[in-house]
Amino acid sequence: MTDAGGGLAEVLAWLDGGPAPERPVLRAAVKESLAALAVAAPGRSVEVRVPPFGAVQCIPGPRHTRGTPPNVVEADPRTWLALATGRVSWDDALADGSVRASGARAGDVRGLLPLG
Repeated sequence: MTDAGGGLAEVLAWLDGGPAPERPVLRAAVKESLAALAVAAPGRSVEVRVPPFGAVQCIPGPRHTRGTPPNVVEADPRTWLALATGRVSWDDALADGSVRASGARAGDVRGLLPLG
């Protein structure tokens, strides 16, 4: 993630226990990190969802086109950004239920985190 207008610093401070950033800053951080994930692992076999801000399909493999995808990762914005920045591990987030992963390929996202 880049630091456009200081937003990254606000997000990192929030993840470390500081005040929450404003919604546009949070939305931009989520969207940028999801875009970075899609670039790191182009494909359409896993859908990563961070409601209410965005979702991307990534990971090479069978393409999903209709209905609920068979491989889904879903997290709230704070958990997703903590995963993306390495502030929480995939295993810890999965164990405490803050990230939900379903489908045989969903775990492939683990190897891409934290985002570089």
